[in-house]
Amino acid sequence: MSAVLALMEEGPVASTIHKGDCRDLYLELLKRSLTDTLFDLEPNADHPNPAIYIAGFVDHYINGRAVTMLPVCRLDNLRTCVERILHEAVLGDLIETGAWRGGSTIFMRGLLSAYGDESRSVWVADSFEGLPEPDENLFPKEAAFHRGATMQRHYKKMAATLEEVRANFEAYGLLDERVRFLKGWFKDTLPTAPVERLALMRLDGDYYESTMDALVHLYDKLSIGGFVIIDDYGEDSWTNCRQAVDSFREERAIRDPLVAVDSRCYWWRRTS
Repeated sequence: MSAVLALMEEGPVASTIHKGDCRDLYLELLKRSLTDTLFDLEPNADHPNPAIYIAGFVDHYINGRAVTMLPVCRLDNLRTCVERILHEAVLGDLIETGAWRGGSTIFMRGLLSAYGDESRSVWVADSFEGLPEPDENLFPKEAAFHRGATMQRHYKKMAATLEEVRANFEAYGLLDERVRFLKGWFKDTLPTAPVERLALMRLDGDYYESTMDALVHLYDKLSIGGFVIIDDYGEDSWTNCRQAVDSFREERAIRDPLVAVDSRCYWWRRTS
């Protein structure tokens, strides 16, 4: 990206193409490539027939070329949050807990590159083996979903290997020393992770315990002005993610308003 911007400063194209234009074009193309929406539509998560959505989800994401399961609007939200962090100089790195093929963390790294940030790291936390099995006694709804055909056979346990994720970063030219991998279950990796300060934490661990592990071990490292994005807060049928978030916010007396990105994803900004 820096080479492209340098070219824009010289030569006959300089009068008509500007740095901001190049940045927006790069980030839009990156977003559309990661979501595989350059030539195709993403599945409609709010389709009135859930079976149609699930079929589209499997076709587009699991069996398709998309590098992220996030709909376009969630990457737009991620871009807005990162741009505010950079504009307002909020201190800290960026992390996602639950990365799948790495698409949203690739987008994070691309954002930092596009804006010339040379200090922050992007942390990619994942088991790289799929989702952990929920406790059947504590979370029967999650356990039933986890063991069901949709997760096991169609969603393939949401698993992507570390080697696959590294290769995806490499393919976009964004794998460097500022991409930091945390491999393992969150309960094992996050308590001792060498993360000093965060400006953004994007939680996509799906289940109650994965969500709570991330909040408990990372929230105190989040700077004032930093963002928390909860990917599955609006889900009810298969996860207790919302209960984890609500319980944590109540225990910590967090009153910062939750804001909807779409019907399932919510965020808040830390003010105290």
